[in-house]
Amino acid sequence: MKHTFVIIGILLEIAVVSFSQQGGTSDFSPLTSPLAKTEGEKTILSVLDEMAKTHQTYLSVPRQDGEALWLLTEAVDAKQVVEIGTSTGYSALWFCLALQKTGGHLTTFEINHQRASLARQHFKNAGVENLVTVVEGDAHEQVAKLRGPIDVAFIDADKGGYVDYLNKLLPLVRPGGLILAHNVDMAPDYVKGVTSNADLETIFYMQGAGLGVTLKKR
Repeated sequence: MKHTFVIIGILLEIAVVSFSQQGGTSDFSPLTSPLAKTEGEKTILSVLDEMAKTHQTYLSVPRQDGEALWLLTEAVDAKQVVEIGTSTGYSALWFCLALQKTGGHLTTFEINHQRASLARQHFKNAGVENLVTVVEGDAHEQVAKLRGPIDVAFIDADKGGYVDYLNKLLPLVRPGGLILAHNVDMAPDYVKGVTSNADLETIFYMQGAGLGVTLKKR
């Protein structure tokens, strides 16, 4: 239960920061944002801003959820992060904001070659290509090659496949690690799976587009 309160506190912090930064608008200037503490962060945030302005965020998370990914990943000092559904790399860059500090690495899976190529370019532009491995192909098959321990797993792909991804990733996630899932309102079977397992504790962060935050207790 203590871990759950910590996660809730982090998500409340994200909500407060997001609200104060928006100031009643959706404008975002990465170079003046109080979130950007280092040159590396400024570079990543600049690429994220450019992606949003040029509509290169196909099927990606909204900013509020991106901030949640960043803070949660940094909070657990993640060394190995796995993402199912790279798209154009928007959510992966939010992970990289944390991984620059934790010294971790992201393995992200994408089935579409064009989107994977665009994501690689975005990672290069942000100077984080050394922090990310992009695996192309069907993640339902490719995740079998993963080795644990995983600190954070993020599922944001075919909604009907969420339960399969969960079943394959969960044994690799360390106790105290997190399983995150996007658009949970579109994956009721997944929600049932993470809320009916006594080894898991789940809360839902609805500031963005519905993020399930699951703690693996043991």
